[in-house]
Amino acid sequence: MNVIVIVSDTFRYDHIAANGNPDIRTPHFDAFAAECVNFDHAYVGSFPTVPHRTDLLTGHYVYQNRGWSPLPAGERTLAMDLGQEGYVNQMVVDHMQLFAPGMNFHRGFHGWQAIRGQAGEPYITDPVPITLPCAPEKIRTPDAAVRYLKNVYYRTHEREHFVAQTFAEAADWLERNYTHEKFFLYIDTFTPHEPWDPPQHYTDMYDPGYEGEKIFWPRYDRTDYLTEPELRHARALYAGSVSLVDTWFGHFVERLRNLGLWDDTLIIFNADHGFYIGEHGYIGKHTVLEPKQGWPLYREVSRVPLLVRAPGIAPRRTDALVQAIDVTPTVLDLVGAPTRDGLHGKSLAPLLRGETDTHRDAVITSPLLPTQEDVLLYSTVNDGEWTLMDPGKHGGLEQAELYHLTSDPDEKTNVIADHPDVAQRLHERYVAEIEALGTERARVDLRRWPSDT
Repeated sequence: MNVIVIVSDTFRYDHIAANGNPDIRTPHFDAFAAECVNFDHAYVGSFPTVPHRTDLLTGHYVYQNRGWSPLPAGERTLAMDLGQEGYVNQMVVDHMQLFAPGMNFHRGFHGWQAIRGQAGEPYITDPVPITLPCAPEKIRTPDAAVRYLKNVYYRTHEREHFVAQTFAEAADWLERNYTHEKFFLYIDTFTPHEPWDPPQHYTDMYDPGYEGEKIFWPRYDRTDYLTEPELRHARALYAGSVSLVDTWFGHFVERLRNLGLWDDTLIIFNADHGFYIGEHGYIGKHTVLEPKQGWPLYREVSRVPLLVRAPGIAPRRTDALVQAIDVTPTVLDLVGAPTRDGLHGKSLAPLLRGETDTHRDAVITSPLLPTQEDVLLYSTVNDGEWTLMDPGKHGGLEQAELYHLTSDPDEKTNVIADHPDVAQRLHERYVAEIEALGTERARVDLRRWPSDT
């Protein structure tokens, strides 16, 4: 069995039409989802970008002690495990954070290809004229935006967009390598992460005729600094970026089918987190303006797509609670490779085969747990019925938020005053979990509420 794992950065669960959104155009993902086990309750574990990929490729959480960090010496990866089983491993990415000096995410791959120039990567230095499409105070990082616009200054065709290059290069690798006995192909695209810069016809699908400022890399903040038309167009830019990913994912799948690989390949599609585009009054995924004042991670950010197509596995939808740490043990289980001891993840194979309907009793989504007492950081605790936004010691029960997902899936009504017992139960579940993960004592103590005994 060949293995393909695809990660698309900042891809919201609700921006696949098959997940119940009639306003988004994702025909290729919809067709793929019809052949998959579609996990309706896959949630981020370690947040955000690099921590998520560590969860996925190692089977270990890192939110408790390590957070955003390189793969340390001695940390085994899925690629290393599959390499020992005779797999030929290839990485194709336009996500340069994985290739920053010392990050080591290419460990275990026999080959890797990096598409240069994404986001604000230092790449093109030509003295070309650059005009920002909106006021610089509306941009998260104006200097990086200028670098990005230099990087794409000479672009003329859709196929030159980064996600197009990534999927096209991955498809070309398949064409050159499909005769290997078995391979592991890891594809990682930064799109639809901002800067949102799809070809104009994709944006026009969602907001035709707009003539205002193009907020293509919004400042993470409350949405007050944007007009309603600007915010609507930001949503269109994001949706257009999603549809661009869909197009080139479809190109890749077509090549996979044409090469006769479809029936022998395990394919997993996942994302690292979502993005607020006006929900809860935010635009962004977390605050960068007030580093000691975190945002709660509601489902627009914490819930992500997870689509798994495996040979011999019937397509269906499942409500089971799962996370990225489950990917590594699942792949190893399905290909018949030994699973390492001590993984935080658990194989989804019994769930995929329909042997069970449940997987976890609760999931936690969290940035790196703080060591400073004055940092207000929220971890999200979700048991499938309730969600607790747990602020730890600095906020305590008074600043925690509780939502009943069954009756309030958009998490708009905080009901903690009516159900403090539920909040306490989830909080205790959270503290027990981070203690079991071997979290440093100082970090655990800062997650306890003042009312804890």
